Amino acid sequence: MPRTAGPFLPLLLPLVCAGQFMVILDAAIVNVALPAIRADLGFTSAGLAWVVDAYLLTLAGCMLLGGRLADVIGHRRALVAGLLLFAAASLVAGLAGHAGVLVGARAVQGLGAALLAPATLAVINTAFPAGAARARALGSWSAAGGVGGMAGALTGGALTTGLSWRWVFLINVPIGAALLAAAFVALPRGTPVRRRLDLLGPLTATAGLALTIYGVIRGGPAWTIAAGLVLLAGFAVADRRLFARRTTTVAGGLLLLFGALSIALWYFSALLLQTVHGYSALEAGLGQTPAAVLFVVVAGRAPALLPRTGPRVLVAAGALGFGAGFLWLALGDGGYGTAVLGPTLLVAAGIGLTFPTLMAAATAGVPPADAGTAGGLASTASQAGASIGLAVLATAGPFDRVFLIAAGLGVLLGLLSPLLPRRAAAQGERQA
Repeated sequence: MPRTAGPFLPLLLPLVCAGQFMVILDAAIVNVALPAIRADLGFTSAGLAWVVDAYLLTLAGCMLLGGRLADVIGHRRALVAGLLLFAAASLVAGLAGHAGVLVGARAVQGLGAALLAPATLAVINTAFPAGAARARALGSWSAAGGVGGMAGALTGGALTTGLSWRWVFLINVPIGAALLAAAFVALPRGTPVRRRLDLLGPLTATAGLALTIYGVIRGGPAWTIAAGLVLLAGFAVADRRLFARRTTTVAGGLLLLFGALSIALWYFSALLLQTVHGYSALEAGLGQTPAAVLFVVVAGRAPALLPRTGPRVLVAAGALGFGAGFLWLALGDGGYGTAVLGPTLLVAAGIGLTFPTLMAAATAGVPPADAGTAGGLASTASQAGASIGLAVLATAGPFDRVFLIAAGLGVLLGLLSPLLPRRAAAQGERQA
């Protein structure tokens, strides 16, 4: 049971899971609506990409700042503020009559999500006791994000076809209002940490991530990536207290690699279904549904194994699923069942084993005063890995080459898994 008490405590876990679902959903839901948005608002080809990139860049770049703010102003206030900002920006995006207004609203959406995502993780890490209860909560939170990613194509296709592309954004308004009401009821008020808001580290990291991800995604000049890496190194020095925890640092690094593997499945298998097998966007989403369901099941059950096995075993097993599944995708031939369904199920099982395990390891033993920052660091690593991985893999060429590279990354993840602690992440012990 959670350590906190409240009149409607059963709402706590569904609330934070729904918040994470919204954050990930909006990274994917807009993709199928892009042609309609372009026709209605007169976007250029280059400008249309910013409808996606504006959200992803601000989300990945500002999550560390959002996590630090959550530790200072309180996790409840941060979650409520994130929901308000996200819902308000969604309303502006849905009513936008100009391309620039929509891109700006998407950037503000990303800011709201960057405050909301680490706050949901911080609530779990402070409200649920270390061990099995927290592991189960993290499993549910991880599964909710996975469902959000997979529901994006289906929901976006249905809303765009049945109503209008505007409802891809407007749907967030009533959902956000419902979650705000639940937040005021379910979340304990708590007391903000009375300490100085040190912005040097988070702002340095935000600028470093923005420059690095922009340079990779948009193919910018080399100096942007170099400057971004220098700023990230400066952040590590400025916030060395957080990086002094070996488990947090190792798990964060592995989450970078995991993010690239995860996006390799969902993004490129959707393209494979549409360009090779001739599926529509909606059919491709349905074709990915079995893998999404398996991911949810495995992510929900993996935390029960974590206290007994420790993180090394589960990450190594997940890496085996990555390697075998992506190799099958690269070499497979035939119809949907043999060329897509079988291998994507293997990779989805690997994601379900790996993601909640690495999130638990990254936040294990972190004091409550740093829970938001640690959650922001872990979420940032996964999101940045996905953004950079997508940009790099998209240049790899044919699908078989993309999946072979992903298989190699899966093997690398397995080889690095012994760097994780044997049992500390499962038990929530403090690591230095």
